[in-house]
Amino acid sequence: MVAQSYTVAFEGVDARSVEVQCAVAPGVPAFSIVGLPDKAVSEARERVRSALAGMAIALPSKRITVNLSPADMPKEGSHFDLPIALSLLAALEIIPKDAVAQTCALGELSLDGTLVPVTGALPAAMAAASEDRALLCPRASGAEAAWVDACTVLGAGSLHEVVQHFTGRLVLEPAKPGEIRTDTGLRDLRDVKGQERAKRALEIAAAGRHHLIFVGTPGSGKSMLAARLPGILPPLTPIEALETSMIHSVAGLLDEGGISRTRPFREPHHTASQAAIIGGGRGAKPGEISLAHNGVLFMDEFPEFPRQVLETLRQPVETGEVMVARANAHVRYACRFMLVAAANPCKCGYLPDAARACSRAPVCGEDYMGRISGPLMDRFDLRIEVPPVAFHDLDLPASGDGSATVAARVAAARAVQTRRFADHKGLRTNADAEGRVLEEIATPDAEGRDLLLRAADRFGLSARGYHRVLRTARTIADLDESETIRRPHLAEALSYRLIAARET
Repeated sequence: MVAQSYTVAFEGVDARSVEVQCAVAPGVPAFSIVGLPDKAVSEARERVRSALAGMAIALPSKRITVNLSPADMPKEGSHFDLPIALSLLAALEIIPKDAVAQTCALGELSLDGTLVPVTGALPAAMAAASEDRALLCPRASGAEAAWVDACTVLGAGSLHEVVQHFTGRLVLEPAKPGEIRTDTGLRDLRDVKGQERAKRALEIAAAGRHHLIFVGTPGSGKSMLAARLPGILPPLTPIEALETSMIHSVAGLLDEGGISRTRPFREPHHTASQAAIIGGGRGAKPGEISLAHNGVLFMDEFPEFPRQVLETLRQPVETGEVMVARANAHVRYACRFMLVAAANPCKCGYLPDAARACSRAPVCGEDYMGRISGPLMDRFDLRIEVPPVAFHDLDLPASGDGSATVAARVAAARAVQTRRFADHKGLRTNADAEGRVLEEIATPDAEGRDLLLRAADRFGLSARGYHRVLRTARTIADLDESETIRRPHLAEALSYRLIAARET
């Protein structure tokens, strides 16, 4: 007797359909799983055996073979437990075969038959919808999967409920989407005393998704400024929220099925490995750059990261995607993030202060900042020196625009860019523009062009630097509600790139 059920195998955020075939035939009693399973999948037979025993279902004294097709594709994860149990129950004629074949299932079984939530329910629902199948999953994963409107999602609490559903004694209710979560604990930009230039740079970076680096002495407010960036960024659009949630679903970071409209803010420690930052490990899981997709990747103590880790950022920063290539997996992840870095000017941190600097100044500063290669530094649109805050400024009451006011200006600038790139697939912000599109949207007036050419010649701007100045100037003009890039816009964009470069 042979029966089939269906599930998925994950390749990054893509879910590929897998047919779970079960054959019960005469022979030496055995229960084997074939089709390139990993250890977790191979151990499913013991969990399935125990779950069925808890329902007073004894396996026959026959040879049971489960094949995961296509057999040459690696199968990883405990979510194969439920589809293996379904195909076995269908082969034993306990539940109808045709009903099982119309369902895509995933879920881990505990020894008593309880269904345990698994990762990847959202991309699994996308795959099930594309094949016109319903998705059967643990009840705790149903809220996440139910965000896919085109798919009927059924959540069950145990294998016993699943059997009752397929035999007509219980009707599983379709799962409802989880709530849309908004982060109410965002920090206010008004808390930062002084640092008006750095606040302005933060606003420009948020408006155009420009990469930004803060360089300043310890305690000057670099991390404090970066921590307030989520409060001025616009919420994720529905498409961006789905893209980001797909990655977080595979990584197991979606809490109780809720999808957040707040942009991700990831801040890995400088001891993080290359696999943690870029992606890798078992199954080529997404790294911090992909978890920060459509959001912010904040790297504090930037020069302290291993040189190899920093250099691997160069390609993802440019292309917005990364290929995690391993011996047994080649997975592509989206990683369109805003890179915000913070660094001390030297190892001791007090290079600008002659009274507190170490005896190796200024050589220590050159050596320390030399850990950031020229090609990587060239990818930062905004390079800001953050000076120490005077003590008398700390006693002053909070002043300047708060996060709500700045966020409104950023949202208005982003709305302009949305309309501008409506007919350009893959372009969402000024930082994405290149080639002919950049020439169309960022052509300066005569005075601005003259200033840019003279600055490029005098300071030796690279071609990348030249185009990044144009993108930044376009964003400044959008914040100024100007259709044309004028000389003041280019002058401000150049000041953020050139002055800090000379000083550091």
